[in-house]
Amino acid sequence: MANIKSAKKRILVTEARTARNKSIRSAVKTSIKKVEATVAANDKAAATVALQEAIATIEKAGSKGIYHKNNVARKVSRLTKMVNGVA
Repeated sequence: MANIKSAKKRILVTEARTARNKSIRSAVKTSIKKVEATVAANDKAAATVALQEAIATIEKAGSKGIYHKNNVARKVSRLTKMVNGVA
């Protein structure tokens, strides 16, 4: 455990940020799973709606610095390709 006041504060700040980032990452994963589920059900309309929500969630996470911009682009691209493949 840290003895210096500033180090103690850094520990607390890191814990808070970690919890926030974990929550946002979890939301992104959930939105991706929703898109994958609608694609698996061959529901084009629902998949398109779920895709728009997922893109918004992923872009928001990217803008907050939780994901790198290339990681965001890759996730969006894969989901879009998946939805476009639904008949």
